[in-house]
Amino acid sequence: MRLVVFGLTVSSSWGNGHATLWRGLIRALVGLGHEVVFFERDVPYYADARDLAELGERAELVLYPDWSAVLPRARAAIRRADVAMVTSYCPDGPAASDLVLDLAPPINVFYDLDTPVTLARLGIGEWPAYLPPQGLGDFDLVLSYTGGGALDALRDRLGARRVAPLYGHVDPAHHRPGKPADAFRGDLSYLGTYALDRQPALQALFIEPARRRPQQRFVIGGSGYPAAFPWTDNIFFVKHLPPRDHPAFFASSRLTLNVTRGDMAAMGYCPSGRLFEAAACCTAVVSDWWEGLDAFFEPGSEILIGRTSDDTVAALDLPDADIARIARAARERVLAEHTSAHRAKELVELVRGAAADPTTTERSIACGA
Repeated sequence: MRLVVFGLTVSSSWGNGHATLWRGLIRALVGLGHEVVFFERDVPYYADARDLAELGERAELVLYPDWSAVLPRARAAIRRADVAMVTSYCPDGPAASDLVLDLAPPINVFYDLDTPVTLARLGIGEWPAYLPPQGLGDFDLVLSYTGGGALDALRDRLGARRVAPLYGHVDPAHHRPGKPADAFRGDLSYLGTYALDRQPALQALFIEPARRRPQQRFVIGGSGYPAAFPWTDNIFFVKHLPPRDHPAFFASSRLTLNVTRGDMAAMGYCPSGRLFEAAACCTAVVSDWWEGLDAFFEPGSEILIGRTSDDTVAALDLPDADIARIARAARERVLAEHTSAHRAKELVELVRGAAADPTTTERSIACGA
């Protein structure tokens, strides 16, 4: 299979959750014998924090300055493709969607890695800039990073005909138990880009426990944090942590916190890539609660649930042996069900299912494919 993707970014993990996911998925697809071409608009803020220059054998990264400049190359790539995909937050999403639908490769796909954000914007009357104006009804397959009710909403509100979840995942070749580093040392860590809608949960599950435990050390890694963030003397900050440093970051704290974006938590069935990364690194996770979390990890034995500041403090007081047991169980669950290799196989099966759909076959014949 030759897959062509028009996405946000794979070259820079700065300030986004797409890049690390795509790196793992592409690596896994190539391992299964497939080929991938990823088109990414070359923008300054990602160029300044680029931590990947090429994708390796049987995978190609195409960085382009603007849509008009890359159009001939994009057109040629789609004509050779078995599957063409456009993703959420692609800077040229509508134009790429029009081109994909016009050239009609055997299978065309839209992958919304930000479904709760998409639906929330629609709910207040805004049309996301990355969506084609006619919605998603012309795509053979619509994938969603979020499951549950989000799938019905994509059908009802955007006209998607065939919808399936393709959840987050982790590449265990890059996220695995690491060696602690003094720069990241802490009792509780948190890795994530600043987001206003995460702040209430971060306040309750991280900042307030830090205030209650001034003798303990708390560490935040990420980007976009404002000067007005409520820092305390025992909260330490690491600006932009590239994926290569994640294992050491997670290994350097007894526990790590997962906080879900507000729209995602409200929708449910929304495991972040960070959740799987931390577990793969054999670090016990305290996570905010959302519907469906127990479908991915068993609360109490594979993950700790934080609803209040008291929950975080109680987790910090657990014996080291209990924390280590939870960490090992979470890693085993991830390796058994939630690696990039698992998602790559799921993607291939979903594409095959779409190809076997009679309506897809009829469309292909009508377009002369």
